[in-house]
Amino acid sequence: MRQQYESPLITRYASQEMLRIFSPDMRYQTWRKLWAELAKEERRLGLPITEEQVEELFSNIEDIDYDVVREKEREVRHDVMAHIYAYGKVAPTAAGIIHWGATSCYVTDNADLIVYREALMLIRRELLSVLANLAGFADKYKELPTLGYTHYQPAQLVTLGKRATLWMQDLFSDLEELDHVAGQLHFLGCRGTTGTEASFMDLFCGDSEKIDEMNHDLASAFGFDDCYDVCGQTYPRKTDTRIFNVLSSIAQSLYRMANDIRLLQHDRQVEEPFETDQIGSSAMAYKRNPMRCERICSLARYLMVNAMNAPLTASVQWFERTLDDSANRRITMPEGFLCADAILRLAQNVTGDLQVNEKIIEKAVMEYLPFIATEDLLMEAVKRGGDRQEIHEVIRKKSMESVARMKEGNDCDLLQRLAREKIFMLTEEEMENIFRPERYIGRCREQVVKYLKKVQPVLKDVQQQQAILEV
Repeated sequence: MRQQYESPLITRYASQEMLRIFSPDMRYQTWRKLWAELAKEERRLGLPITEEQVEELFSNIEDIDYDVVREKEREVRHDVMAHIYAYGKVAPTAAGIIHWGATSCYVTDNADLIVYREALMLIRRELLSVLANLAGFADKYKELPTLGYTHYQPAQLVTLGKRATLWMQDLFSDLEELDHVAGQLHFLGCRGTTGTEASFMDLFCGDSEKIDEMNHDLASAFGFDDCYDVCGQTYPRKTDTRIFNVLSSIAQSLYRMANDIRLLQHDRQVEEPFETDQIGSSAMAYKRNPMRCERICSLARYLMVNAMNAPLTASVQWFERTLDDSANRRITMPEGFLCADAILRLAQNVTGDLQVNEKIIEKAVMEYLPFIATEDLLMEAVKRGGDRQEIHEVIRKKSMESVARMKEGNDCDLLQRLAREKIFMLTEEEMENIFRPERYIGRCREQVVKYLKKVQPVLKDVQQQQAILEV
């Protein structure tokens, strides 16, 4: 029996790769790597640490006895000290120099930064995959006329591909923000209890250059260009706010896209993938619900609300350190990434196989096209000698009559009504030639081609990778 709560983000939604990034092994092995690198730097800079001690630390990074950790933490009520103890048990000759000069945030905060950076890179890859899918979709349907909607009321025509570029543009702005935030991530380094590096001033006998060199090399060892210029005990919690802003922004963009698809599926114009044996409803067997897009919207709402935790935490950081961030961040930061990962995986699935019902789209277009095309009809009739004001009044009256007929469940007959009016001096066939959808999509095709050309360099790598996988 399963008698303990299990997070749906773990059991249902997030990828194995994101779960690995936030796994205990990833976190605590990173702690040990940080301790081993610190000992290596301290030895290089002249502290009495032997090469054998450093080698022992590096060779036992993966040997974590979680039972020992749990037992020790129950005793000392301190997770970092419990892990130092467990590390010392498997690296006994180095036990006395583990964590020398450091404070807990050396491992907790630097490890968080390492984990968040890797998670952001996974989010980036997934975001690019969604964009690549949408680029293919936009290109394929760049010329397919479809009803545009303003206020969810039929408006002038657009193309299905042009609509996809609206979704893409939102997501590309998210990508730009992600790259900026990831590029601004710095290492905390080993800065001491209040960020003054006082303990290392003692260890290195006041040699500030050695402290700077140590922190620079530690940052470099973990792939960071530099450390934060100044800090308290922790890295600036504004960093978490910036990360969550990116995740929330992605959620907003995908909510918008998924919601559009849900509305289109209601009209049977565009549908998310639906598998052969998929069940839409336990009671209504005929149902084909947009459950993937509904799930995107559902999870996106959670992520947008969860993102509020970071600014609230950042705003109450007292002076150099307070611990009321810890429990909150242990939950909200991993779950924010897991949720973003889940949303993007769903979005990859949906955008990779969107079903387009062209005949239904055409039917909807042709139902409303006579109203959209009446201005062109008016211009043509005037060219043939008609009176503009009289023709306008006829169009107005016949449009109202046709709308009234449609409200009774009948098809639009505006074209036939107008063709019977001699004032137009156009046959029904000539009117039909004016009522061609491709005349009313403006620059949609040109806009799509231009936009895809602009973003192609960013998408080139992911498209090449997809091609390799297909082979």
